[in-house]
Amino acid sequence: MTAPLWTPGAERIAHAQITRFMVYVNERCSAGVGPRYFSLHDWAVANPGAFWSAVWDFCGVVASEKGDAVLADGDQFPGARWFPQARLNFAENLLRCRENRPALVSLLENGDRRVTSYAGLYHKVAQLAAALRGQGVVAGDRVVGFMPNIEETVVAMLAAASIGALWSSCSPDFGINGVMDRFGQIRPRVLFAADGYHYNGKACDSLERVAGIAERIDSIERVVVVPLVQEKPDLAGIRNSVLFDDFLERDATEVQFEQLPFDHPLYIMYSSGTTGVPKCIVHGAGGSLLQHLKEHQLLVDLTPEDVFFYFTTCGWMMWNWLVSGLATGATLVLYDGSPFARKGKLLLDAIDAEGITVFGTSAKFIAALEKAGHKPRESHSLDSLRTILSTGSPLSHESFEYVYRDFKGDLCLSSISGGTDILSCFVGGCPTLPVYVGEIQAPGLGMAVDIWDEEGRPVRQEKGELVCTAPFPSCPIGFWNDPDGSKFHSAYFDSWPGVWAHGDYGEITEHGGFIIHGRSDAVLNPGGVRIGTAEIYRQVERIGEVVESIVIGQQWQDDVRVVLFVVLREGLTLDDTLRDRIRKAIRENTTPRHVPAKILQVSDIPRTISGKIVELAVRNVVHNRPVKNTDALANPEALAQYRDLPELQV
Repeated sequence: MTAPLWTPGAERIAHAQITRFMVYVNERCSAGVGPRYFSLHDWAVANPGAFWSAVWDFCGVVASEKGDAVLADGDQFPGARWFPQARLNFAENLLRCRENRPALVSLLENGDRRVTSYAGLYHKVAQLAAALRGQGVVAGDRVVGFMPNIEETVVAMLAAASIGALWSSCSPDFGINGVMDRFGQIRPRVLFAADGYHYNGKACDSLERVAGIAERIDSIERVVVVPLVQEKPDLAGIRNSVLFDDFLERDATEVQFEQLPFDHPLYIMYSSGTTGVPKCIVHGAGGSLLQHLKEHQLLVDLTPEDVFFYFTTCGWMMWNWLVSGLATGATLVLYDGSPFARKGKLLLDAIDAEGITVFGTSAKFIAALEKAGHKPRESHSLDSLRTILSTGSPLSHESFEYVYRDFKGDLCLSSISGGTDILSCFVGGCPTLPVYVGEIQAPGLGMAVDIWDEEGRPVRQEKGELVCTAPFPSCPIGFWNDPDGSKFHSAYFDSWPGVWAHGDYGEITEHGGFIIHGRSDAVLNPGGVRIGTAEIYRQVERIGEVVESIVIGQQWQDDVRVVLFVVLREGLTLDDTLRDRIRKAIRENTTPRHVPAKILQVSDIPRTISGKIVELAVRNVVHNRPVKNTDALANPEALAQYRDLPELQV
């Protein structure tokens, strides 16, 4: 059996909240679990009512009523109803702390820094919620943000949630058509927008797009503008607009928290939209809250003493996940700008300057630091840091080793995986489990996660489809504008009735952990052998000349051939010698089936605005098929170079 990269010490295990939770459920439910994590996991899956009720009480959910019932229609998936008698408010749970200690530290790429206390945050939410009520906003209305990741975005979401209005957001680098494809479907009443944002050393203006959004969505009654790049932005061209500070109800001091059902809608999230108009995924307040409390407190070991950071934009679900850290009382560090500002050192500096204890990032960021030769343990103290979280794409073996070699030896590196679809994780970290190279530590508590083959049979240490076989509280309520639920059912439950098929291709390891090999719809199939794209990326990332890559399967002579595109370091040109080295690395560390038939140099890799590479879009271009929604891409112009390549002509 492989030796772990890191094993938690006895003191860390003893003081972990999940250890206390095991004692709690043993005393409360005679569960007989522990000390191993997997014992608790198996009990939680077998006893969902007892488990989720215990999470509610252990994490201290604030509610006017919990009720006796935990799970109604529990054998239906989808369709199970959680805590059907409960009444609560999501924002009240995030604003339970009213102390004069930091709640939000807001950092911008240009160096601006603001700190807001929990008491100050509550007061600002009170003023904005009163203003929204004065605008006529009621439960069920939609309030949206075309906003950077700043304090006002959090205040606006909490104010909307306190009323029971649904919150939805896009980051301000979206083009106007991308925003229309999202907000245009849900018809919001109020739009919050900044006048611009900072990125890559530039101040980018947003007002022209804000004016266009307000003009094209006739349901918008009020546009509230946050000055960020200008002291006094000119709002003359934006209908029904007002500055943020002028909109506030200054005399309001208390928040009126509407007590709502557990499954009252809270957020509208969006699928990537690279294959058509984005699906509008509706998430409930209670399920999102309970799932995030569980993940933060039991699986990240987050406490009120922690300083919690995740690099994210407001168009990615990790923003929603980060903000829920307020319910635990942690200090959140918000950052808006390029993650690679000052060659990545800006975020590393923030770890020391802000005392960040839990640092969340992407696999791409970690790989880029290694490629750039950064050794943070030599340039920074990192004394406060005890956990690194990574998501967005599979974390390579090399990145695991890099973190423990060049970041810090004593920390929990938790690769986590779930998605916008569930606003949380199916598999992720655990502070009391060892970390093995290339592996996600464990299935999430209460999540009946498995890997199935194409016949619907569980497999171990073999690749297959990631599925969830039982209901969980953060299962979406459904899709917007899908009255009979047919689109929702088709998205997740068509493969196997009553079983959530997530669309990830992975395997369960000998340690009970998981490896994700990529998206199922991007799996390569040369000669009928299924290959996860992450298996190839891992080998290519080891080639020093390669900055990044994307791989697809091309239909070729009644079969599929593997085609790899690479971006090289500046000034380098792909030649046969480098191609041979890439092929050799792949062949020696995987199988001959993985070796690309073609390796081509490109200047850019197309990505979604949240930073995920879009293999399907490239595959469509190569096959002369339309890419239905390029507005979902951060760099749609990158697709042009993949079209009509002579090397790929049949």
